[in-house]
Amino acid sequence: MGKKRTESGTCELCLREDLVITVHHLTPKEMGGTFLPTAYLCIPCHKQIHALYTNPELAGRLNTIELLQQDEKIGKYLKWIRKQPSSKLTKAKKSNVRKVKGR
Repeated sequence: MGKKRTESGTCELCLREDLVITVHHLTPKEMGGTFLPTAYLCIPCHKQIHALYTNPELAGRLNTIELLQQDEKIGKYLKWIRKQPSSKLTKAKKSNVRKVKGR
């Protein structure tokens, strides 16, 4: 039986500390990002990014932490999540654009 390995650290997007973190490909693997830079993100931030943005958006205009942090779509979320304790489980909410056609 394999044991799932989890890492604890600081989320590079929301900057909260002592969280379970995952590896986020700044350019999605499906868009050629397999060997390109990655970032360590908490699970809520990682889920929120993929709920708000399409892979082409991430690959084209949001392929750094700085660009993501400056994007208005995720700005309100970041302001909110930074106030949440690391133990809080959150749900990702899709943007209205993504809901319409699953873009």
